Amino acid sequence: MIRCGITGSTGNLGKSLLKKNNKFHFIKFKGDITKKKLVDIWIKRNSFDIIIHLAAIVSTKKVKNNYRKALKVNLTGTKNLTNSIINNGKNIKWFFFASTSHVYPFNKKKIKENFKTNPISKYGKTKLVAENYIKKKLKNKKFCIGRIFSVLDNKDKDFVIPGIQKKLENKSKIIVLNNLNHYRDFLDTKQISEIILCLYSKKFSGIINIASGKKTNIQFIIKKIASQMSKKIKFRYNKPTYQVADIKKLLKIGYKPQRLKLKRFFQ
Repeated sequence: MIRCGITGSTGNLGKSLLKKNNKFHFIKFKGDITKKKLVDIWIKRNSFDIIIHLAAIVSTKKVKNNYRKALKVNLTGTKNLTNSIINNGKNIKWFFFASTSHVYPFNKKKIKENFKTNPISKYGKTKLVAENYIKKKLKNKKFCIGRIFSVLDNKDKDFVIPGIQKKLENKSKIIVLNNLNHYRDFLDTKQISEIILCLYSKKFSGIINIASGKKTNIQFIIKKIASQMSKKIKFRYNKPTYQVADIKKLLKIGYKPQRLKLKRFFQ
């Protein structure tokens, strides 16, 4: 079996990956990723074939509220892991880093991996500096930076859709929502997990968009949810923004995207 070290195993994506373990022996990192000594011990004690690095403070709200902590986890934690791979992980053949579409600016065109980066959030900034560190330090290793676009089945209320679902639970029949005319590119955690494993099977090295390549309006999703809850929605201040991926590189390596069935998330 493939010995796979995984950080962030308690998150939604980590849990999804752990379910796909027929060929993988997952070894979880359970300590504080910002503690260099703990990271070194973990890598020294385990003869990893690959490492999948998911650990991060993710929601834009949490990062904005405590940027110092987010930078410590998202950047310092990644530095600790990267440096330990160099010093203690000679047998590691592939390293995956979960980055984000937030490193890109909004764009009406489908976003290619070679588009100029300009983070739209502080969360995106933490991931971009971590990306740059990996590219600099692991240039002699096979690494993959996966820029994940929007995740539909995230249940954390600090994300847009779960947060609005919470608002819809109040007693008012008419809900006014501001600034939600946004076009995003959604996958679910199952699909993202499959893509990561596909990237490993191809030993893909470099930067790649992890997305569907299709746009979905967030207002459309909210209307569906509201309809099931017998709520009426009024949208205001709706200047549109776009962040949809070009996935030609993903298709080229042989991944066959499945259609995301939105209906099952509205039940």
